[in-house]
Amino acid sequence: MTRRIAVGALAAGLLLTGCSSGGQVKDPTPVSGATFSSLRIGISFDQPGVGTATVAGESDGVTTGTDAKGFDVDTATYIAKALGVSPDKITWVRADPVDRETLLEQKKVDMVLSSYTINDERAKLIDFAGPYFVAHQDLLIRRNDEELTGPERLEGRTLCAAANTTSAQNVLAKYQGNIALVQPNTFSECVEQLVDGNVDAVTTDDVILAGFAALPKYKGVLKVIGKGFSDEPYGVGLPKGSTELVQKINQILTSYISDGSWQAALENNVGQSGYKIPSPPTPGK
Repeated sequence: MTRRIAVGALAAGLLLTGCSSGGQVKDPTPVSGATFSSLRIGISFDQPGVGTATVAGESDGVTTGTDAKGFDVDTATYIAKALGVSPDKITWVRADPVDRETLLEQKKVDMVLSSYTINDERAKLIDFAGPYFVAHQDLLIRRNDEELTGPERLEGRTLCAAANTTSAQNVLAKYQGNIALVQPNTFSECVEQLVDGNVDAVTTDDVILAGFAALPKYKGVLKVIGKGFSDEPYGVGLPKGSTELVQKINQILTSYISDGSWQAALENNVGQSGYKIPSPPTPGK
C-alpha cells in the first residue's frame, strides 16, 4: 500500500544499465571449507543493470525467478562459484527492499545482493559482507522538466522512493516538511508514477536510476540529474551470526575486484548507459 509522508527536499541515486563488451568475469578460486551444495540468493527483479529476473513461481511467501541478469547477479554468481556452488544450483529469490531483512531472518534465503546499503540499523538485524560497490543517491526526473535542476529545487514537489530504503530514510531524516514522499514497495512502481505524472522525481542510487533511464522505452523521456549527495555502500546481506561466512565472502570479493571481474561485470551491465565506473571499495572496511 502506498504511503504519503511530508518531508524535506532532495533524494535519489544513479547507476546504470545496458550491455557493453567490458571483458570477462573470471571463474574464481574456490575458498577452503565451503559447505554449500546449493544457494538461495535474494536479488532485485526490477532494477535494470543491477538485478532483473522473470518470475518463475511463488511458494510459501517466496518468489523465485529465471533469466537473472545484472551487476548484483554477476557478483552473486562469482561468490557462489567460489563457495563451490555452480550457477545451476542457485535459486534466485525476489528480494524487494521491504522484504530483505525478513527473508534473511526467516532463513528463506542464504544471502541477499539487492543494491543493499550497509548501515548500522540493518546491521543490528543481519550481518554484512562487503562493501562491493559504492553508489550515490540522485534524482530521476522527466526530461521535459526544466525547472527541477537539482535537489535544491524540490520545495513543494512530490518525490517517490521505495519503502524501507536508505533513499527514503535520507529524505525523511533531512528534508521533512518541504516535500511529499510516496513509498511503494519497488522502484519500478516509482518510475511508472513518474512517467504518468503522479510524482515529480524518483530518488535512489544513481546506478539504479541510470538503469531505468537507459531502458529503450524511457530514452528521451527520463533523465538522471547527476548530482549525487550521499554514499551508499552495497553489501552482501547474511543471517545474523554469519561471522565466518562474512570473512570468506570478503576474501572472495577482494579477489573479484583484483582479478578484473568486478570491472568487467560493471562494464557489461551498465557500460552502455555512459555511467562513469568509480574506483572499487575495500571489502571488510
